[in-house]
Amino acid sequence: QVQLVESGGGLVQPGGSLRLSCAASGFAFANHAMRWYRTAPGKLREYVARIGHSGGAGDMPGYADSVKGRFTISRDNGKNTVYLQLDSLKPEDTAVYYCNVWTGGSDHWGKGTLVTVSS
Repeated sequence: QVQLVESGGGLVQPGGSLRLSCAASGFAFANHAMRWYRTAPGKLREYVARIGHSGGAGDMPGYADSVKGRFTISRDNGKNTVYLQLDSLKPEDTAVYYCNVWTGGSDHWGKGTLVTVSS
């Protein structure tokens, strides 16, 4: 059974930083690309970032234009965990952040972690 558990969200001031984590289980984590999405209040879920199974050379991480240069996705295959480092946060980054994987013929999602950027 695929499980994705996000953590690390919270309240942060504009310009601040957070690191989100997603602990994965129930599938061969090291063989799968992982993604982060977010849902802002009143908006549809949007893509944030993707990292390939190798995490680097030959399959560079990708980012939405809105977060490029501010967010960094990484992974630790030994810990079955994917991370999202959020820097230079803006109020418009306020959202529930979700971890995602496509495996076994379907999309799987965690329950999300809330990030609130406010002074």
